Amino acid sequence: MISRRNIRVKVMQCLYTLERTNNEVKPGEAMKLLKTQVDQSRQLFVYLVFFISEVARYAEKDALKKASKHLPTASDLNINTKIVGNELLWKILEDPAYKTAVAETKPAHFANEELLKKTYQALIASEEYSDYINLQSRDKKGEKDILEFIFTNLMLPNDLFISHVEEHFINWDDDAEMMNILIQNFLQKPASTNFNEILSKEKWDFAKTLLQTTLDKKEVSLELLKPKLKNWDAERIAALDLIIIQMGISEFLFFETIPTKVTINEYIDLAKDYSTPQSGQFINGILDNIHKELSAEGKINKRSFKNSTL
Repeated sequence: MISRRNIRVKVMQCLYTLERTNNEVKPGEAMKLLKTQVDQSRQLFVYLVFFISEVARYAEKDALKKASKHLPTASDLNINTKIVGNELLWKILEDPAYKTAVAETKPAHFANEELLKKTYQALIASEEYSDYINLQSRDKKGEKDILEFIFTNLMLPNDLFISHVEEHFINWDDDAEMMNILIQNFLQKPASTNFNEILSKEKWDFAKTLLQTTLDKKEVSLELLKPKLKNWDAERIAALDLIIIQMGISEFLFFETIPTKVTINEYIDLAKDYSTPQSGQFINGILDNIHKELSAEGKINKRSFKNSTL
């Protein structure tokens, strides 16, 4: 579910956190930190699904509240609750893995009742909702589309919702793009999602190996890097740039199914997104230089990556 780029971001953040402590990394500390990063993404994913489902189920709360008025009007007694029976919604709610994830992450603790209400009110005021409840039948596409509409049109563009998520999930800025893809894929094929395993075994192995290899081979990376810094003030090089370079060198030397061009491009993008304005060009020049040197010495050995699950 999590892409290889997202894994690189999480590994980079772990390395940066460890570097900032200025202490020797204790056994198991790096992996514990990485697991925390992945768990935060899982928690955020579960919460987004939970919020979508709660908006859809709010129709029932609304109907009960208005029907219990002292003098309910005809419209109070005739609120359409079709969406509460949304077949995709109930597939989600009855999924054992989702139930387990909800029990563990407790998304209800983060929920904002007023925000849920406002999102529901925006939903029932929409043309899409009117079209949905006026259809006499149910079909898979219609059931999916209305839940997708809640997420794509009512949650993501809503500044109040984004502020709410940012307040409770520090990883939102890093994970937002990934979460958009995950939710879209999930609503398209909910059966293919395992809430208890947001990382496949292959990708989890990649994440752990990239983190541990970068730590273990730090001295090797620095020895390759030092000669390339003759025209640079090492003291002024961003700490994140050094970490990105070390990760890139580790992929060059120890990840034989990842093409070197992919590695260079990935880390240029990370540098642009997370480091200084000059970092993309700097990383490009350094990694390209080191790649050429290692290739000339026959130290880069890559094999076919077409069947790689990474």
